[in-house]
Formats: sequence, C-alpha cells, structure tokens
Amino acid sequence: MVQKVALLTAGGFAPCLSSAIGGLIQRYTEVAPDVEIIAYKYGYQGLLTGDYLEVTPAVREKAHLLHLYGGSPIGNSRVKLTNAKDLVRRGLVAEGDDPLKVAADQLVADGVDVLHTIGGDDTNTTAADLAAYLAKHDYGLTVVGLPKTIDNDVIPIRQSLGADTAAEMGARFSRNVLAEHNAGTRILIVHEVMGRNCGWLTAATARKYRDWLTDAEWLPEIGLDAKAWDVHAVFVPEAVIDIEEEAVRLKQVMDTVGNVTIFISEGAGVESIVAEMEKAGEEVARDAFGHIRLERINPGAWFAKQFAEMLGAEKILVQKSGYYSRSAAANAFDLDLIHSMTDLAVDSALRGESGVIGNDEENGDVLTAIAFDRIKGGKPFDIGQDWYLDMLSAIGQPAPVAAPPAEH
Repeated sequence: MVQKVALLTAGGFAPCLSSAIGGLIQRYTEVAPDVEIIAYKYGYQGLLTGDYLEVTPAVREKAHLLHLYGGSPIGNSRVKLTNAKDLVRRGLVAEGDDPLKVAADQLVADGVDVLHTIGGDDTNTTAADLAAYLAKHDYGLTVVGLPKTIDNDVIPIRQSLGADTAAEMGARFSRNVLAEHNAGTRILIVHEVMGRNCGWLTAATARKYRDWLTDAEWLPEIGLDAKAWDVHAVFVPEAVIDIEEEAVRLKQVMDTVGNVTIFISEGAGVESIVAEMEKAGEEVARDAFGHIRLERINPGAWFAKQFAEMLGAEKILVQKSGYYSRSAAANAFDLDLIHSMTDLAVDSALRGESGVIGNDEENGDVLTAIAFDRIKGGKPFDIGQDWYLDMLSAIGQPAPVAAPPAEH
C-alpha cells in the first residue's frame, strides 16, 4: 500500500515542470488523499542529501496555481547518480560511497514508497539506474517518470512534455527579434534555438513562426513586407550544412530582400566548431553527463561569422530564444498532455507499476508506462517529413541531405 510519495524535477527547464508537479498533487489529492507527498529540492541533489519540501494541505488546496507558472518551484540540478567522481567533487556523497545506494537508503529513511521523476532522457536514464538498483537489492520502491524535454527526442515517446510550448514561445520571441531586420541595411539575423542533437525544436519553432507569418496581413507598399520578415534558412543537426552553397543562395536573398534570417539549432555544426577550438588549443567544457557545454561555444555566433562576409552583411544580430522558451508556463496543448500523463502516472504508481509515462510510438501510440530499459535519448528529428520539406521549399532552401550521426 502506498503511504508516501516523493517528487523531483531534474535537468534543464521545460514549460511543464511546475504544471506536472501540480498535476501529480491534484491527482493524488483526488484519488488517494491520505497519501503523504514530499518534493526533493534541486532534483537528485536533494534526494542524495535528504533535502525536501512537504506538500501541506495548503499546497494541495492551491496546487492549481502551479499550472500558471514556468520553471520548477522545487528546483532542478544536473546530477548523474552513476558519476561518483563528480558527486564526490560536489560534496554530495563521500569518497567510496555508491551514489545509487546513498539515494536508495535516503528514500527508505524518508519512508518513500513511490518516486516520481520529471525530466528528460538523462533524468529518466538516471531513474532507470536507480529503479534497477532498487529492484536488484529488494528495496520494494516504485519509480514512475514523466518525459520532459523541449528537444522532443526521447525514444520511444511521441511527444515529450513542454516541447510544443517551447516552440510556440520561440516563435513569439522571433516576432520581436525579426522586427530588427530593417534597423539598418543588409542585416543578418541568426536565431539560435536549443537542440543539442535534435533539430525538432528549431524546425517546430520555424513552422509556428511561419504559420503566424502566413496568417498575418502585410503592407509592402510602406515596407511591411512578409518576405523581409520570413525565415530564409533552417539548419538542424540531422542535415548537412553546406555553408558555401547556402551562402550563394542567401546572398541573392540579401541582395533582393535586403536582409537574411537564419534559424539554427545550437547543436548544428558543433563538430566543426569543436575541431576549430581544439586546433587552437582551447578546452571544450563538458557537464556531468559528458555533454559539451553548448552555451560556451556559441554556435549561432560562429555561423554568423562564417556567413557575414559571404553575404556582404553590414550588421549581425545573434539572438537565443532558449531560456525565454524553456521557462514559460505550459500552453493549452501541453496542459492537456500533462494532465493525461500525471493522471496515468499516479494510477501506475498506486498499482506499483514502474516506468516512464508516454505515448509509445513502438506500440500504436498508446499512452502507457513504458519500461525504463526502453527509454533512450537522442531520437533524431525526421528531416524527410512532408511538412518540413514543404517549409524548406517555401523558403527556397534545397531538400536536406542527412548528416552522419554524431555524439555531442
């Protein structure tokens, strides 16, 4: 019988964390009001140190407020329970300790029967490691994950929480940034969108922006021209970026329209940038999961530099929508998805069924608790989809050529 559950959010923010917490609290209050709920602060960091908040009756009564906010009220961190060296360095475990055992023992000490993790592939693979450890050592705890990532790249989950909102917010961000196109002459605007290995968010952001562009009314006679406000190139990690070939096409756009706008994933072309940095003897910063710290190498600025001279740009504007997009409150689409997933997450937990909640693309898109050992990150964006090819055709960009897979 479930008597106490714990929640945690981890990894980077997405527009679903606060709402997912609210949804879980509301569902437990509805179907199992006597179940005690705690929330570990700053993700797995709080779990390792036993630092948590109690979900009081006052919080239960006003849990609906959590749907109105972005971010995570209980805090996030990037902690990998199998990276003992990093955890020792950060003072989260002692030298020689097994972090998985520390976490498992803390759950027992706190009287937890069910752990809900809300995060992306790193969070859920860490949850998988913990769930496997708990099962192997007969701890008798249930772990139920919710898929959060604005990259929408979790295998085999069709749609991760927060991704649609992030694309919508990126499109809204674009409307202000692209208004800068005639703040001078021959302006090159580069909109860098989050997406380490997956171009879904960049493509979806461009798609939502162009939906607005298509529906808007324009007045070209006074310079309010859709051609100048349009996206002129979309670059994603899954496709080869031929800078010289694209420069020829975009130079014609610059000469004709008077400005050029590029949407680019932060992970696009990273191999070229890293190779250049390493050749110059520069250190490439990485996080606890071994991922390159993309915010420190500025792919958008690098590409802007490559294109500027070839396009004859007189001014360069590089803008990043990532933090604006990922910290937004969930939109209507994501709220519906969150409610469906949190309801099933609670029901699964009460049945003692571990797994990650999601629409299983490999099983008829059924919303279910997917076994942890089937969860993987790095699902590539399908650059052959009709809507994507149609969008590229509409902006005059050639059909993409698939890039070889790369580990960033």
